[in-house]
Formats: sequence, structure tokens, C-alpha cells
Amino acid sequence: MLTLLVWPAVPALAAEVLLLANGFTLRAERVEAVGAALRLQTATGTVEIPLAHVVERETIAEPPPPAPAPPPAPAPAPALDPLEAAARKAGLPPEFLKSVARIESAFRQDAISPKGAIGVMQLMPATARDLGVDPHDHEQNLEGGARLLRDLLLRYQNEPDQVRRALAAYNAGAGAVDRYKGTPPYAETQSYVEKVLAEYHRLRARPR
Repeated sequence: MLTLLVWPAVPALAAEVLLLANGFTLRAERVEAVGAALRLQTATGTVEIPLAHVVERETIAEPPPPAPAPPPAPAPAPALDPLEAAARKAGLPPEFLKSVARIESAFRQDAISPKGAIGVMQLMPATARDLGVDPHDHEQNLEGGARLLRDLLLRYQNEPDQVRRALAAYNAGAGAVDRYKGTPPYAETQSYVEKVLAEYHRLRARPR
């Protein structure tokens, strides 16, 4: 004979399935021995069953807790503009390389000067060959120009007019700068240096 008692809900510890002598099975969320009986906490209440009525007990393995959701994948970093990437690779301020590219070619990779300078950074074929870049390739042209500017800045790093000399050498060649010990007295080169510096200061002054 079963006695049905209603008890307050009890937190489940380990669920069991009990096979009773009358052939029925009973699922209990919690089983507690009380003298010669078992007190079963079921979904609907608490039942006490004499031990003699229980033929078999089987513990139900609790399912493992669900794995925590993986954190959302970080958003991919936006790809750098080729000009900015070339500047950073050479250790130059992007605004500096951008200023030179604007004055040299207005950012045109298809630009060819009357002297044969090629691309956005206006590399002479021999200079590009020395730098190991293809001047007709946009990214290589930018990288070559950035490396050339970096090398010229290092060449004149101990001079008070380092940047002016580096820009003058980029335009007229290091030989002319060394010969005149500064910006050569060429109208084109002097204008070029002033234009690049004015553009650089304009870009640096823009709100970030």
C-alpha cells in the first residue's frame, strides 16, 4: 500500500528510478531512507514506500551542465591602407609618406615623369632596382618610396635640417644635397621641399 504525502519541494541530489514489486517504476528526484521505508521526492510530491516493495534501484546519471557559449570571435581588424601600411613598415609617420606621395604624383600609380620616374612615389627604374621593388606594382612602389625616405632621414639624422635634406635628396639626389651641404639651389627642389612640408603640417593639424 502506498502512502502519498505532500511535502515541500526538496532540491534534487541524484535522481533514481525504482522498480517496484507490482511491476511499476517510479522516478524520484531524491531518495531518503526513513527506517524501513524510502521517502521519494517526485515531481508531484513526496511518497513513502516500504523497502520490501522496492525490487531494484537505478541511479540516473545527471547530464553534464551545458558547455558555456564560446566568446564571440573578435571582429577582424580593418586592413591598413597600403600607403599607411608602407609608412608603418618603414617607421615613418603616415602623414609624411602621404605628403610626399601627394606632391610627387597626386597618388597616381600610372604617373610617369618626363625623366622616367614611375608610379605614386615616382621611383626611377635604377632606384627601384636598388631597392628590390617593382615600381609598376602599387604596393611595392609605396614600400620602395617609404624605405628610400627612411634611409635618407637616417643619412641626415645628425643635421639640423634633417627633414629638408632628406626631401631634397629624394627629389634631386643625395649627391646634390651633399655637394651643396643642404637643399640645392634648384627652384624645382626648393619648391618641392616647401610643398611637402606644408602638406605634412596641414595633415598633422587635422583633428584626429
